[in-house]
Amino acid sequence: MTRVSIVTAVYNRVSTIECALHSIRSQRNAEIELIVVDGMSSDGTTEVLQRNRAQIDTLIHEPDDGIYDALNKGVDAAQGDVIGFLHADDFFASDTVVQNIVDQFDRSGCEGIYGDLLYVSAEDPERVVRYWRAGSYHPSKLRWGWMPPHPTVYLRREAYRRLGAFRTDLQIAADYEILVRMLAKHCLDMRYLEEILVKMRVGGKSNASLRNRMLANREDRRAWEINGMRPPTGLRFTKPLRKLSQYWRRPSGEG
Repeated sequence: MTRVSIVTAVYNRVSTIECALHSIRSQRNAEIELIVVDGMSSDGTTEVLQRNRAQIDTLIHEPDDGIYDALNKGVDAAQGDVIGFLHADDFFASDTVVQNIVDQFDRSGCEGIYGDLLYVSAEDPERVVRYWRAGSYHPSKLRWGWMPPHPTVYLRREAYRRLGAFRTDLQIAADYEILVRMLAKHCLDMRYLEEILVKMRVGGKSNASLRNRMLANREDRRAWEINGMRPPTGLRFTKPLRKLSQYWRRPSGEG
């Protein structure tokens, strides 16, 4: 059976980390290696991790240089066939998500899988704020502002070994850059799993302030340039415009 390494990077998330761990522990019929990278939390997160130590295969507890450095530590430690990420504020949409991902890898032999994502209220995770329906994939779509939601992306470990992990010289857009590199530059064989894989509590760093949004725009352009490609015309407009429908679209059965 395909083994999946799930990397969870955490820093001072005592209120949500146990939910993320429970979400992973609840996955059925899947062989999971759990790697947690704790950047020396000081709010009680470390105690929660120790209380759940038996379910964590690898626990890295040391200072890091930010989220992307922490994720790279997890990628380096991973031994599974496939690597994915579940951030400390996130949780799986159902207890069969990883099983369905594995089934898709086994059926298709593809290099990567992605799916849909729900943004939910931090105070009430049952309340949907945004619905990111990723849709089908073609490398050319990235030039029109499309991208899959990074927390739903699962890649074979060999892809990271061959093409590299996250660039730590980018402050906000390293997750976008790695998608540009993997999908637009190297055209990995990606498949769309048409279901909601992850629920994310709102509050992403790139949208936290106007300054961060401007920095993200600059780094989005740089993501193309450092991969030897010309940035798409109007990227700073097409990328956010694609998100607008996420605010009023809802999954089937949702009000």
